[in-house]
Amino acid sequence: MTVTAALRRPMSAALGRRARLRWVHLLLGGALSMPFYLLTNTLVSLVRPDGNILFSTSLVRQFGVLLLALGPVAVTALHPLVRPFEGEAARVLCGVPREALALEPGRSWAARGRTAAWCALHLAVGAVVSGMSLATPPAALYLIVLPFLGGPGKLAEVAWLRFFTGPGVLLAPVAGCALLALVVGTSWAAGSLLARWAPVLLGPTAADRLAAAEEHAHRLALRNRLARELHDSVGHALSAVSLQASAARRVLDHDPEFARQALAAIEEAAREAVGELDAVLGLLREDGSSPTAPAPTLADVGGLLERTRAAGGTVECALPPGGLEKIPPVPSREAYRIVQEGLGNALRHAGGVPVRLRVAVHDDTLEILMENPVKPGVTAGVPRPGGGRGLTGIAERARLLRGTSEAGEHDGVWRLSARLPLRGEAR
Repeated sequence: MTVTAALRRPMSAALGRRARLRWVHLLLGGALSMPFYLLTNTLVSLVRPDGNILFSTSLVRQFGVLLLALGPVAVTALHPLVRPFEGEAARVLCGVPREALALEPGRSWAARGRTAAWCALHLAVGAVVSGMSLATPPAALYLIVLPFLGGPGKLAEVAWLRFFTGPGVLLAPVAGCALLALVVGTSWAAGSLLARWAPVLLGPTAADRLAAAEEHAHRLALRNRLARELHDSVGHALSAVSLQASAARRVLDHDPEFARQALAAIEEAAREAVGELDAVLGLLREDGSSPTAPAPTLADVGGLLERTRAAGGTVECALPPGGLEKIPPVPSREAYRIVQEGLGNALRHAGGVPVRLRVAVHDDTLEILMENPVKPGVTAGVPRPGGGRGLTGIAERARLLRGTSEAGEHDGVWRLSARLPLRGEAR
């Protein structure tokens, strides 16, 4: 039983499903090598005095033509689309893990060079195994049945059959089985060789890994930007709507006019939120079209202050004398979001306390300062359950513009400040 189990393992490795698929992969390489072999043979026959050597019995000549044919193979394999084709074949037939291969077209010359080396190896080894798979089994079967035929007869003049004349004919079946074992062993070894080298030659290059890392970082930055925009725009609108709805409910019976004003403010806040949501979701459009509603800037801060006051907040605002329209669009847009988040935090955590907002421009720097008293019993800086992302978003916005931001309590006053450069590219 132990001997049977010991024999079963190598037989399974040599004749199992994976070995058979790798043999098919080798035959594919042999089939792909034939056009290049025939082309090279034709060119060689034009310069050789003894003519065509396609059917030459000299193995040296056949292998010489095969080696010359690997040149056109390598040149053809420089095409970018060869790598995904060969990679998929290695994944399916050789059992190479998907993560070990680069299945995208080869863009860099390093990737193309590796693909060319792989194709040369695949087609060369495949041609040898294909030749053995075609020529060896008939010869092996002939040797196995040779004792029953009474010897090679007239074929005894063939050089390799002279060993199996007379008493040597009894060794013919052994030689035939050995030939079959040679084909199987060569196929297994060649398949294992290609499976080992596939990740090296068809795997991602350093440039591929760098491009993948940059793409991942870009997707992460886009997700963070979407999270910030949604939190600041929709979150502020929902906070204002919640406060306005609560106030309208409390005074609905004895002050219907105020309730109508609150409902109108809710309608306006919802309309603004829908517009900003459309602008944010425009970032997700695959066609690359621009958002239908432009992102608000500091020039729109007046409407933001009106909605905040309608929600029950009190805002004292000091703006630069030159106006806000001349501020460049990128810092102006980010500054608007910072002010929006600051006002939203004041509404959510402090209620109707007065908020002082100051926007100033000094040289090439935009400064924002917001202050409001901290209500007794409220611990400043402690986020509510599920929240606490607003200050993080403000800090990220400032860093993207190479600016700074600070937030914290000082002597019973919550202070939020940000400094944004007006010139220079964002990170």
